[in-house]
Amino acid sequence: TKTIQGLSGNSHSIILIRKLYMASPSNDSTAPVSEFLLICFPNFQSWQHWLSLTLSLLFLLAMGLEASLHQPLFYLLILLSLLDIMLCLTVIPKVLAIFWFELRSISFPFCFLQMFIMNSFLTMESCTFMVMAYDHYVAICHPLRYPSIITDQFVARAVVFVIARNAFVSLPVPMLSARLRYCVGNIIKNCICTSLSVSKLSCDDITFNQLYQFVAGWTLLGSDLILIVISYSFILKVVLRIKAEGAVAKALSTCGSHSIFIFFFSTVLLVLVITKLARKTIPPDVPILLNILHHLIPPALNPIVYGVRTKEIKQGIQNLLKRL
Repeated sequence: TKTIQGLSGNSHSIILIRKLYMASPSNDSTAPVSEFLLICFPNFQSWQHWLSLTLSLLFLLAMGLEASLHQPLFYLLILLSLLDIMLCLTVIPKVLAIFWFELRSISFPFCFLQMFIMNSFLTMESCTFMVMAYDHYVAICHPLRYPSIITDQFVARAVVFVIARNAFVSLPVPMLSARLRYCVGNIIKNCICTSLSVSKLSCDDITFNQLYQFVAGWTLLGSDLILIVISYSFILKVVLRIKAEGAVAKALSTCGSHSIFIFFFSTVLLVLVITKLARKTIPPDVPILLNILHHLIPPALNPIVYGVRTKEIKQGIQNLLKRL
């Protein structure tokens, strides 16, 4: 009886997937496709309506609070907030449109634009964390020299470096994917246009695409992580030597919020890698959900973790609650 009920509950999803597969070009077809169809959680379609409620609340929280961070004291925090907003707006509205209105089709230009933003902004966030780690290193290890090192000119150059380096290295990823011939099918088993999900639909050899993305992505993320670890190693060394009362707590408070986001950022990436390596034992919908949450939770938590004690953030929370 339970089996029959389970099949009945998923009948709508099964019929929908069958229709999409019938509408898509066959595996033997060589006719090029003109758009993609995004299938979120192919094995658990019944989840999407309940999940959309949680995603909507997090999305409203992110968009409602980020406005209060447009004038903080730290310019790097502004950049991090803007990156989070853009990632959130690039991914979540389309996911909610799929959940609520079954708008699964996505054009080639927007799909590859989404791919570029996700790849470049992800590494921009990592690079911003690295620059912020250096900022904390100078503040704690060389406090007297901090005003002369961390100047407006330094921050401006750091922002240009963050944007230019990661955009330049990430640009070939969607360009290489756009050059492929897509004639196998147009159904993407994902909620977003990741490079791997899209390139699987190509008739061409994608070895170089996969190799470039792997080398570029992990070179950028790996170098940032190494520099972050080095910065915090020096910070920890200095903190352990401090003997003044309350100095240790103040130093750790300076790095606390930053450490939380680095931990979350690294943990999600690590979990994504593990789930892909263990794809035979872990349902394919799990990394899809983690990928979505990785683009949504940081902008929702960013203003709270970094500035919940400030008057502006408290006022932002009050305004949001009044609107709700």
